[in-house]
Amino acid sequence: MKTIEPEDKEWRIRPYSKKELAQAYAPDISAGAALNRLAQWINLNTALRQALDEAGYRTCQRMFTSRQTELIFHYLGTP
Repeated sequence: MKTIEPEDKEWRIRPYSKKELAQAYAPDISAGAALNRLAQWINLNTALRQALDEAGYRTCQRMFTSRQTELIFHYLGTP
């Protein structure tokens, strides 16, 4: 069975788990490291962090909403 690579997948705006999105941006590292990297990118990007905060983002949530996903794709690009 063929594994879907990030470049083969159409990344549409929808809710994603943090783990799924983090691993899409960093497929070559562990899930935990990918989550830490995505969190760091969010925290270092002031405009993204502010936009996510306004969209109701909380660090303890396990899923990104469709709106939050849209903001991440806007500021970081699609995986």
